[in-house]
Amino acid sequence: MKQWTKEIEINAPIESVWKLFNSLEDMQKIMPQVIDNKPIKVTDEKVGSVYRQKYKEGKRIEEYDVETLEYVDEPDRKRLKIGFTLAKMFEITAFYELKKLDDQKTHFTYTATNNALKWFVKLFMLLANDKIVVEFVERVKRVAESESNL
Repeated sequence: MKQWTKEIEINAPIESVWKLFNSLEDMQKIMPQVIDNKPIKVTDEKVGSVYRQKYKEGKRIEEYDVETLEYVDEPDRKRLKIGFTLAKMFEITAFYELKKLDDQKTHFTYTATNNALKWFVKLFMLLANDKIVVEFVERVKRVAESESNL
């Protein structure tokens, strides 16, 4: 299994960053390849909720169920951990953690894990780097800061 973690300081209020992970419309600003995110099972406490997500890669569309594994929504701290299996080849988790530094600054930590389920995919994982994780946290920063300065 591979794991990548990237942290960044965002010049935007914690609520402005957090909203980017909630609705499909906001989510697409930071994850443009996600084209659908329909609730299948929603729990009151959020943990255990399942969403059917569609992801477009080139001309191909992948569909998978995303489960909420952890959810914390407090004024100074927010956490969301999701997990899904992609193409029956990868078990993936994404963990987003926000900490309020002050009214206009948020510390964002993103941790992604990728567990190859097939032996031949494990060979490709040896070459994997953190480029996608770095690009993602930078996109979250860029979008959150541009929207909070409106």
